[in-house]
Amino acid sequence: MNIFDKFKAGLNKSSKSLSSGLNDLIFKKKIDDDMLNELEDFLIQSDVGVESAKELREKFSNTKVDPKKSEKDEIYKIFSNYVSEILKPLEKNLENIKQSKPSVILIAGVNGVGKTTTIGKLGKILSQNNKKIIFGAADTFRAAAVDQLEVWAKKIKAEIIKSSEGADPASVAYKALDYGKKNNFDYLLIDTAGRLQNKKNLMDEFKKITTVIKKIDSASPHETFLILDATTGQSAINQVEEFKKITPITGIIMTKLDGTAKGGILLAIGRKFKLPIVALGFGENEDDLQTFNSQYFANALMQS
Repeated sequence: MNIFDKFKAGLNKSSKSLSSGLNDLIFKKKIDDDMLNELEDFLIQSDVGVESAKELREKFSNTKVDPKKSEKDEIYKIFSNYVSEILKPLEKNLENIKQSKPSVILIAGVNGVGKTTTIGKLGKILSQNNKKIIFGAADTFRAAAVDQLEVWAKKIKAEIIKSSEGADPASVAYKALDYGKKNNFDYLLIDTAGRLQNKKNLMDEFKKITTVIKKIDSASPHETFLILDATTGQSAINQVEEFKKITPITGIIMTKLDGTAKGGILLAIGRKFKLPIVALGFGENEDDLQTFNSQYFANALMQS
């Protein structure tokens, strides 16, 4: 299966939902104000966001359909081009991460979004070309997270620095960076707690982690990636807003796209926050995290 096929398979539910709704509207009605109003409502319900729905409505209303072409093909093309146009500037190339020894990536996200699994998969991507990977298990409030990260470390031949349950997360982050620097690692991925319900504590925790690792490398963390679960739909927007108050976000990774028809939420988030998009998760297998490609995403979302 090539990369585009993975995008198509991973976005199959979202694509079917969008194409089914669009087809119903296109085949039942001519393009007039009533149809465009229904189209806008449908797009909002599909989680693409109010602003995107309005802009797409405007594009559809200004479209002069070539009589030699089908309305369906024209609308699909407009939609696909719009998605690509919005998201293309947000593609995040992992090769452009500031090179340090190691480059430090903080991983943020609420519990349940697949954060720890995504760290393992991201570690595998970054380990290409014999890059040395180390994990910092700083989500010390969940023993399961540490155990899970250990499994991934063994799987991709990474190392891991951990501590006992309930230990100071900043201490784990400091030890991981100290070890990574002394042993010439290329990337350090630091798992963090996801207890967003206690925002004050979480904010203090991130601040402390950042403060202590800066004692070793004043430029760290070099990146902070936020993990979002596509199945949560609109609540993912709230999570971005809340985490932006806690720590500067330099990229997002969206998981579980294969399990939802709400893939349009990526467009809404991209349109609203303009945060770089790092990768998308399309399943449980270790190769199911794919670096983001806007054209693949747009075309796969609008596969008929």
